[in-house]
Amino acid sequence: MLLLDAVDVLTREQIDYAVIGAMAASIHGVVRASVDADAVLSLASQRAPDLEKMFVDAGFETELRVGDLEDPISALLQLTDSFRNRVDLLIGLRGLEMDAFSRAITVPFQGMSLRVIGPEDFVAMKVFAGGPKDLADAANTVSVAGTSLDVDLVKRLAKRYGRDAEENLRKVIAS
Repeated sequence: MLLLDAVDVLTREQIDYAVIGAMAASIHGVVRASVDADAVLSLASQRAPDLEKMFVDAGFETELRVGDLEDPISALLQLTDSFRNRVDLLIGLRGLEMDAFSRAITVPFQGMSLRVIGPEDFVAMKVFAGGPKDLADAANTVSVAGTSLDVDLVKRLAKRYGRDAEENLRKVIAS
């Protein structure tokens, strides 16, 4: 699996990561299908070209996209393989607290361990993204987590992403 191969490279290079997106939604809420895997990296966006070179040297097909000043993602490294599997590695997500990596949880997956974004950070990221699927993922996570979710932490994290994220969180929690 392409994600596991990517995690091998990240681990070897000692780059912190956390799986996000549909795979994280499956861990924290409700299983939903997706054609790709996503992870956020603890890496300065200036190192994105070096990261791309590491993956090219490891035999991956890559495409590096660099965001502008308005983009909430500084850079995205897309990995693909001959089977059209895709992994998106997000670098420099605006608003993401670096402590998110220490709050990530380890889950077993196909004989390996994957680091998955913690539920509070996941909800905050989803209310920031704000699309219908994102808000559904956030609401499902809140519902499944119940009283184990640190709502005060989620509120603090959502505030880092801005007013819209705070408002979306209010709606999610109220539902």
